[in-house]
Amino acid sequence: MPLAPDQQDEIAAQRAARAETRRATVPALEDMLYRPLPVLDHGFIRVIDYMGDDGAIVQAARVSYGRGTRKVSEDAGLIRYLMRHHHTTPFEMCEIKYHVKLPIFIARQWIRHRTANVNEYSARYSILDREFYIPAPENLAAQSATNRQGRGAMLEGEEAARVLDILRADAARCHDHYLDLLNEDTSGAPRDPSRQGLARELARMNLTLNTYTQWYWKTDLHNLFHFLALRADAHAQYEIRAYAEVMLRTVETWVPLAYGAFRDYRLGAVTLSAPMRAALRRMLAGERVEQADSGLSKREWAEFLAAINGG
Repeated sequence: MPLAPDQQDEIAAQRAARAETRRATVPALEDMLYRPLPVLDHGFIRVIDYMGDDGAIVQAARVSYGRGTRKVSEDAGLIRYLMRHHHTTPFEMCEIKYHVKLPIFIARQWIRHRTANVNEYSARYSILDREFYIPAPENLAAQSATNRQGRGAMLEGEEAARVLDILRADAARCHDHYLDLLNEDTSGAPRDPSRQGLARELARMNLTLNTYTQWYWKTDLHNLFHFLALRADAHAQYEIRAYAEVMLRTVETWVPLAYGAFRDYRLGAVTLSAPMRAALRRMLAGERVEQADSGLSKREWAEFLAAINGG
Protein backbone atom coordinates (compact mmCIF):
# COMPACT_ATOMS: atom_id res chain seq x y z
CA MET A 1 0.00 0.00 0.00
CA PRO A 2 2.50 2.68 -1.12
CA LEU A 3 1.51 6.29 -0.49
CA ALA A 4 2.41 9.11 -2.87
CA PRO A 5 4.88 11.71 -1.53
CA ASP A 6 2.12 14.36 -1.29
CA GLN A 7 -0.02 11.94 0.74
CA GLN A 8 2.88 11.22 3.07
CA ASP A 9 3.48 14.96 3.50
CA GLU A 10 -0.19 15.54 4.28
CA ILE A 11 -0.21 12.80 6.92
CA ALA A 12 3.01 14.13 8.45
CA ALA A 13 1.51 17.63 8.67
CA GLN A 14 -1.66 16.29 10.29
CA ARG A 15 0.30 14.28 12.84
CA ALA A 16 2.57 17.23 13.62
CA ALA A 17 -0.33 19.56 14.42
CA ARG A 18 -1.24 20.06 18.09
CA ALA A 19 -4.37 21.54 19.68
CA GLU A 20 -4.98 22.30 23.34
CA THR A 21 -8.25 20.88 24.66
CA ARG A 22 -10.18 20.28 27.87
CA ARG A 23 -11.90 17.26 26.36
CA ALA A 24 -10.98 13.73 27.40
CA THR A 25 -8.31 12.25 25.13
CA VAL A 26 -6.80 8.79 24.81
CA PRO A 27 -2.99 9.03 24.42
CA ALA A 28 -2.67 5.65 22.70
CA LEU A 29 -5.31 6.58 20.12
CA GLU A 30 -3.78 10.04 19.70
CA ASP A 31 -0.59 8.29 18.65
CA MET A 32 -2.59 6.32 16.06
CA LEU A 33 -4.39 9.37 14.58
CA TYR A 34 -4.08 9.84 10.82
CA ARG A 35 -1.70 6.90 10.45
CA PRO A 36 -2.80 4.52 7.64
CA LEU A 37 -3.25 0.94 8.84
CA PRO A 38 -2.88 -1.39 5.82
CA VAL A 39 -5.73 -3.68 4.76
CA LEU A 40 -5.74 -6.08 1.77
CA ASP A 41 -3.37 -5.13 -1.05
CA HIS A 42 -3.99 -1.38 -1.51
CA GLY A 43 -6.52 -0.53 1.20
CA PHE A 44 -6.16 1.15 4.56
CA ILE A 45 -8.02 2.49 7.58
CA ARG A 46 -7.11 5.75 9.31
CA VAL A 47 -8.58 7.12 12.52
CA ILE A 48 -9.30 10.78 11.73
CA ASP A 49 -11.14 11.97 14.84
CA TYR A 50 -12.96 10.70 17.91
CA MET A 51 -15.06 11.90 20.83
CA GLY A 52 -15.25 10.35 24.29
CA ASP A 53 -13.57 7.44 26.04
CA ASP A 54 -14.47 4.73 28.55
CA GLY A 55 -15.12 7.49 31.08
CA ALA A 56 -17.73 9.08 28.80
CA ILE A 57 -19.71 5.82 28.79
CA VAL A 58 -19.68 5.70 32.59
CA GLN A 59 -20.46 9.40 32.86
CA ALA A 60 -23.50 9.03 30.61
CA ALA A 61 -24.75 6.00 32.52
CA ARG A 62 -24.47 7.80 35.84
CA VAL A 63 -25.25 11.28 34.45
CA SER A 64 -22.40 12.54 36.61
CA TYR A 65 -20.10 15.57 36.46
CA GLY A 66 -16.83 13.66 36.42
CA ARG A 67 -14.89 10.57 37.41
CA GLY A 68 -14.43 11.60 41.04
CA THR A 69 -12.59 9.01 43.12
CA ARG A 70 -14.00 5.91 41.44
CA LYS A 71 -11.66 3.03 40.69
CA VAL A 72 -11.07 1.70 37.20
CA SER A 73 -12.50 -1.63 38.38
CA GLU A 74 -15.80 0.10 39.22
CA ASP A 75 -15.97 1.66 35.76
CA ALA A 76 -15.17 -1.71 34.19
CA GLY A 77 -17.90 -3.38 36.22
CA LEU A 78 -20.50 -0.84 35.16
CA ILE A 79 -19.49 -1.01 31.48
CA ARG A 80 -19.68 -4.80 31.57
CA TYR A 81 -23.13 -4.58 33.19
CA LEU A 82 -24.31 -2.19 30.46
CA MET A 83 -23.02 -4.48 27.72
CA ARG A 84 -24.38 -7.60 29.37
CA HIS A 85 -27.88 -6.19 29.74
CA HIS A 86 -27.98 -4.38 26.38
CA HIS A 87 -28.15 -0.85 27.82
CA THR A 88 -26.87 0.72 24.61
CA THR A 89 -27.45 4.47 24.99
CA PRO A 90 -24.28 5.20 27.05
CA PHE A 91 -22.15 3.67 24.27
CA GLU A 92 -23.71 6.11 21.80
CA MET A 93 -21.96 8.97 23.64
CA CYS A 94 -18.64 7.96 22.02
CA GLU A 95 -18.04 8.61 18.32
CA ILE A 96 -15.21 7.89 15.90
CA LYS A 97 -14.43 8.91 12.32
CA TYR A 98 -12.45 6.75 9.91
CA HIS A 99 -10.90 7.36 6.52
CA VAL A 100 -11.25 4.07 4.64
CA LYS A 101 -9.83 2.98 1.29
CA LEU A 102 -11.60 -0.15 0.07
CA PRO A 103 -12.73 -2.00 -3.09
CA ILE A 104 -16.07 -0.85 -4.47
CA PHE A 105 -17.72 -4.27 -4.02
CA ILE A 106 -16.87 -4.20 -0.30
CA ALA A 107 -18.09 -0.61 -0.03
CA ARG A 108 -21.46 -1.68 -1.41
CA GLN A 109 -21.70 -4.40 1.25
CA TRP A 110 -20.49 -2.04 4.00
CA ILE A 111 -22.99 0.70 3.13
CA ARG A 112 -25.82 -1.61 4.23
CA HIS A 113 -24.94 -0.45 7.76
CA ARG A 114 -27.07 2.68 7.59
CA THR A 115 -26.36 4.01 11.10
CA ALA A 116 -23.29 6.00 10.08
CA ASN A 117 -22.42 9.25 8.32
CA VAL A 118 -20.63 8.62 5.03
CA ASN A 119 -18.98 10.82 2.44
CA GLU A 120 -17.44 8.92 -0.47
CA TYR A 121 -14.85 9.98 -3.03
CA SER A 122 -16.83 11.06 -6.07
CA ALA A 123 -15.92 9.83 -9.53
CA ARG A 124 -18.29 12.49 -10.88
CA TYR A 125 -15.69 15.11 -9.95
CA SER A 126 -12.39 13.22 -9.80
CA ILE A 127 -10.61 10.45 -11.66
CA LEU A 128 -10.24 7.15 -9.81
CA ASP A 129 -6.72 5.80 -9.36
CA ARG A 130 -5.50 2.75 -11.20
CA GLU A 131 -5.67 0.49 -8.17
CA PHE A 132 -7.58 -2.78 -8.03
CA TYR A 133 -8.06 -5.46 -5.41
CA ILE A 134 -6.56 -8.76 -6.55
CA PRO A 135 -7.04 -11.55 -3.98
CA ALA A 136 -4.07 -13.47 -2.68
CA PRO A 137 -4.07 -17.04 -4.06
CA GLU A 138 -4.99 -18.46 -0.65
CA ASN A 139 -8.22 -16.41 -0.69
CA LEU A 140 -9.52 -17.81 -3.98
CA ALA A 141 -12.32 -20.30 -3.49
CA ALA A 142 -15.21 -21.86 -5.37
CA GLN A 143 -18.85 -21.17 -4.52
CA SER A 144 -20.05 -23.07 -1.47
CA ALA A 145 -22.44 -25.91 -2.26
CA THR A 146 -24.38 -25.34 0.98
CA ASN A 147 -24.25 -21.57 1.50
CA ARG A 148 -25.29 -19.15 -1.23
CA GLN A 149 -23.29 -16.36 0.44
CA GLY A 150 -20.14 -18.34 1.19
CA ARG A 151 -17.04 -19.91 -0.26
CA GLY A 152 -16.22 -23.58 -0.66
CA ALA A 153 -13.08 -25.45 -1.65
CA MET A 154 -9.94 -23.49 -2.45
CA LEU A 155 -8.86 -23.03 -6.06
CA GLU A 156 -5.35 -24.28 -6.74
CA GLY A 157 -2.70 -24.53 -9.43
CA GLU A 158 -3.59 -23.62 -12.98
CA GLU A 159 -7.22 -22.92 -12.09
CA ALA A 160 -6.22 -20.30 -9.50
CA ALA A 161 -3.63 -18.77 -11.85
CA ARG A 162 -6.24 -18.49 -14.62
CA VAL A 163 -8.69 -16.66 -12.32
CA LEU A 164 -6.00 -14.19 -11.19
CA ASP A 165 -4.96 -13.53 -14.81
CA ILE A 166 -8.59 -12.79 -15.76
CA LEU A 167 -9.10 -10.46 -12.79
CA ARG A 168 -5.93 -8.49 -13.55
CA ALA A 169 -6.59 -8.30 -17.29
CA ASP A 170 -10.25 -7.25 -16.95
CA ALA A 171 -9.47 -4.55 -14.39
CA ALA A 172 -6.57 -3.15 -16.43
CA ARG A 173 -8.51 -3.17 -19.70
CA CYS A 174 -11.56 -1.49 -18.17
CA HIS A 175 -9.41 1.21 -16.58
CA ASP A 176 -7.62 1.78 -19.89
CA HIS A 177 -10.99 2.25 -21.58
CA TYR A 178 -12.15 4.47 -18.69
CA LEU A 179 -9.20 6.81 -19.29
CA ASP A 180 -9.79 6.70 -23.03
CA LEU A 181 -13.45 7.64 -22.54
CA LEU A 182 -12.46 10.54 -20.28
CA ASN A 183 -9.82 11.76 -22.76
CA GLU A 184 -8.14 13.73 -19.91
CA ASP A 185 -4.59 13.95 -18.69
CA THR A 186 -3.67 14.53 -15.04
CA SER A 187 -4.20 18.30 -15.43
CA GLY A 188 -7.68 17.88 -16.93
CA ALA A 189 -6.59 18.85 -20.45
CA PRO A 190 -7.69 16.67 -23.41
CA ARG A 191 -5.28 13.84 -24.24
CA ASP A 192 -6.50 13.99 -27.83
CA PRO A 193 -7.57 17.56 -28.73
CA SER A 194 -9.41 16.26 -31.81
CA ARG A 195 -12.23 14.67 -29.80
CA GLN A 196 -14.37 15.28 -26.75
CA GLY A 197 -14.20 13.07 -23.70
CA LEU A 198 -17.17 11.44 -22.04
CA ALA A 199 -18.46 13.04 -18.83
CA ARG A 200 -16.81 11.63 -15.70
CA GLU A 201 -20.16 10.64 -14.24
CA LEU A 202 -20.73 8.37 -17.26
CA ALA A 203 -17.18 7.12 -17.85
CA ARG A 204 -17.02 5.65 -14.33
CA MET A 205 -19.65 3.01 -15.17
CA ASN A 206 -17.00 1.14 -17.15
CA LEU A 207 -14.89 0.38 -14.06
CA THR A 208 -14.77 -3.03 -12.41
CA LEU A 209 -16.05 -3.51 -8.85
CA ASN A 210 -12.57 -4.34 -7.55
CA THR A 211 -11.51 -0.73 -8.22
CA TYR A 212 -10.62 1.07 -5.00
CA THR A 213 -12.74 3.91 -3.64
CA GLN A 214 -12.38 5.95 -0.44
CA TRP A 215 -14.72 7.44 2.12
CA TYR A 216 -14.98 9.09 5.50
CA TRP A 217 -17.15 6.98 7.79
CA LYS A 218 -18.32 8.29 11.18
CA THR A 219 -20.41 6.37 13.70
CA ASP A 220 -21.05 6.01 17.42
CA LEU A 221 -19.61 3.19 19.49
CA HIS A 222 -22.89 1.29 19.88
CA ASN A 223 -23.40 1.07 16.12
CA LEU A 224 -19.71 0.37 15.56
CA PHE A 225 -20.00 -2.61 17.90
CA HIS A 226 -23.00 -3.84 15.89
CA PHE A 227 -20.97 -3.52 12.67
CA LEU A 228 -18.02 -5.37 14.18
CA ALA A 229 -20.16 -8.14 15.68
CA LEU A 230 -21.34 -8.97 12.16
CA ARG A 231 -18.26 -8.20 10.08
CA ALA A 232 -15.54 -9.53 12.40
CA ASP A 233 -17.42 -12.81 12.70
CA ALA A 234 -15.78 -15.89 11.20
CA HIS A 235 -18.74 -16.27 8.80
CA ALA A 236 -18.31 -12.79 7.30
CA GLN A 237 -16.74 -12.36 3.86
CA TYR A 238 -12.96 -12.40 4.19
CA GLU A 239 -12.38 -9.01 2.60
CA ILE A 240 -14.73 -7.02 4.86
CA ARG A 241 -13.58 -9.08 7.83
CA ALA A 242 -10.03 -7.88 7.15
CA TYR A 243 -11.22 -4.29 7.63
CA ALA A 244 -13.23 -5.21 10.74
CA GLU A 245 -10.20 -6.84 12.36
CA VAL A 246 -8.12 -3.69 11.91
CA MET A 247 -10.99 -1.62 13.31
CA LEU A 248 -11.09 -3.91 16.35
CA ARG A 249 -7.50 -2.89 17.07
CA THR A 250 -8.43 0.79 16.98
CA VAL A 251 -11.41 0.23 19.29
CA GLU A 252 -9.28 -1.70 21.79
CA THR A 253 -6.83 1.22 21.78
CA TRP A 254 -9.62 3.79 22.17
CA VAL A 255 -11.96 2.25 24.77
CA PRO A 256 -10.21 -0.80 26.28
CA LEU A 257 -12.85 -1.39 28.99
CA ALA A 258 -15.74 -1.28 26.52
CA TYR A 259 -13.78 -3.41 24.07
CA GLY A 260 -13.22 -6.06 26.72
CA ALA A 261 -16.93 -6.19 27.51
CA PHE A 262 -17.78 -6.36 23.80
CA ARG A 263 -15.26 -9.15 23.24
CA ASP A 264 -16.70 -11.22 26.09
CA TYR A 265 -20.43 -10.59 25.72
CA ARG A 266 -20.88 -10.03 21.99
CA LEU A 267 -17.90 -11.09 19.88
CA GLY A 268 -17.22 -14.34 21.72
CA ALA A 269 -20.78 -15.09 22.78
CA VAL A 270 -23.76 -17.00 21.36
CA THR A 271 -27.50 -16.43 21.70
CA LEU A 272 -29.91 -19.28 22.38
CA SER A 273 -33.60 -19.18 21.53
CA ALA A 274 -36.20 -20.30 24.10
CA PRO A 275 -36.51 -23.79 22.51
CA MET A 276 -32.69 -24.07 22.47
CA ARG A 277 -32.53 -23.19 26.17
CA ALA A 278 -35.18 -25.83 26.88
CA ALA A 279 -33.21 -28.45 24.95
CA LEU A 280 -30.02 -27.50 26.78
CA ARG A 281 -31.73 -27.78 30.17
CA ARG A 282 -32.90 -31.28 29.24
CA MET A 283 -29.37 -32.24 28.21
CA LEU A 284 -27.91 -30.89 31.46
CA ALA A 285 -30.47 -32.96 33.35
CA GLY A 286 -29.04 -36.07 31.69
CA GLU A 287 -31.77 -36.58 29.11
CA ARG A 288 -30.90 -37.69 25.58
CA VAL A 289 -32.27 -35.07 23.20
CA GLU A 290 -32.56 -35.54 19.43
CA GLN A 291 -33.54 -33.04 16.75
CA ALA A 292 -36.87 -34.77 16.16
CA ASP A 293 -38.07 -34.18 19.73
CA SER A 294 -36.27 -30.89 20.38
CA GLY A 295 -38.83 -28.55 18.84
CA LEU A 296 -36.09 -27.21 16.53
CA SER A 297 -35.88 -27.36 12.76
CA LYS A 298 -32.90 -29.17 11.20
CA ARG A 299 -31.14 -25.88 10.56
CA GLU A 300 -31.86 -24.60 14.09
CA TRP A 301 -30.61 -27.90 15.51
CA ALA A 302 -27.36 -27.62 13.57
CA GLU A 303 -26.89 -24.04 14.79
CA PHE A 304 -27.67 -25.15 18.37
CA LEU A 305 -25.07 -27.93 18.27
CA ALA A 306 -22.50 -25.55 16.77
CA ALA A 307 -23.19 -23.02 19.55
CA ILE A 308 -22.86 -25.44 22.45
CA ASN A 309 -19.91 -27.30 20.94
CA GLY A 310 -17.99 -24.14 20.07
CA GLY A 311 -18.37 -24.59 16.30
